[in-house]
Parts: sequence; C-alpha cells; structure tokens
Amino acid sequence: MALAQKIIIADDHPLFRAALQQAVKQVAPEADIVEADSMEAVQNAASDHPDADLILLDLHMPGAHGFSGLVFLRGQCPGIPVIVVSGTEEPLVIQRAIDFGSSGFIPKSSSLDTIASAIKEVLNGEVWLPPEIADTLSEISEEQARFAEALSTLTPQQFRVLNMLTEGLLNKQIAYELNVSEATIKAHVTAILRKLGVHSRTQAVIAAKQLEIDPPKITE
Repeated sequence: MALAQKIIIADDHPLFRAALQQAVKQVAPEADIVEADSMEAVQNAASDHPDADLILLDLHMPGAHGFSGLVFLRGQCPGIPVIVVSGTEEPLVIQRAIDFGSSGFIPKSSSLDTIASAIKEVLNGEVWLPPEIADTLSEISEEQARFAEALSTLTPQQFRVLNMLTEGLLNKQIAYELNVSEATIKAHVTAILRKLGVHSRTQAVIAAKQLEIDPPKITE
C-alpha cells in the first residue's frame, strides 16, 4: 500500500513541474503535490506545509541567486529534505548542493524513471546523486560554509532584500518593490550586514555572489 506524501515541486517552468509530478506519482500515487514557481512561493509553501515530506527545488528560481534559495530553505525548514533538480550538471555544482544541505541532485536530463528512483531513495532517508559523478566530488571551503550558515539565519524578508541588493537595486527601489518604507529597508540592511558579519552593502553582495552559479545553457 502506497504511503500518502506531501511534496512541494518548485520550478518556474510549467512543463517541467508536470514532468516532476509524473515522477512523484510513480513513487507515491496518493501524494499531495504543492506547486511553486518562484522562491517566494516556495518559502510560503514550506511555511504553510511544515509537515511536507520533500521539496524538489530548481536552483534557478526567480527570487534566488545560485545556492541562496537552497541554503535559506535548509535554515528555515531543516526538517524537510530538499532535492535539487537542475539543468546545470557540473560536478562542482552538484558537490556544492550537497554541502549546502541538499539530500540529492537530479539533472534535468534524467529520465522519469531515474527521477522517480531518486525521489524514492530520499523519501527513504538516503542521499541520491547521479552514479557517474558520485565519486568525483570535493568539499566546499570553510569560508563558504561559514557564509552559508549565516545566510540561513536571515528572515524571509531579509532574504528578499539581500537578493535585491545582489541585483543592484537601491534602498528606495527595494522599498517600492516590497511596498514598505525606505527606513524599513535600511533596518533590514543593517540586520543583514550584522548577521553576515560584513560592514557594507558591497561586502554583502560579494559574499552572496559566492553562491551564484552559471545558468544552464539552453540548447535549441
């Protein structure tokens, strides 16, 4: 008898969300699936469903830069395992995903059966990696590990502000986007700098860019 699971599928491409749903249904036909198409939507889904069994996360979600979304989710909801699903397949990227708390890494080029097998293993408490690269990985630097730990302490609003800083927005532009006062944004920036252990917006942006990765190349 199949166990009912609650699974969050986070990807901004509807067709790939549909493919992930197919794979999930192979493993857990009765699964309750929650879809999200942005980093903010994932945060809300994880907050609304703290009993979720799994998050399937695309690294290149709107509202996140590189590994920042993964690191933030692991800090905010450490009880929910996350599998990264990405079109970026370099061994270094896969290693970083595992080091930053992912329970698995599924290349988007994988077959539905492979995706289903990976989901099943992680739901059973295992870590899943593409077999061909599992033995080629190395550890992240101590500096990156420290920054990831600090980043995971940000509140959801502070996380959004940091991502907007990384995009080059000014305080007044961020305030407009988030519909709050500029004074509120200044307070958020001060808190972000303190938590990250840096002294300026520039240092915060440089630190955040450590987590960035190149987007997957789109082939025609």
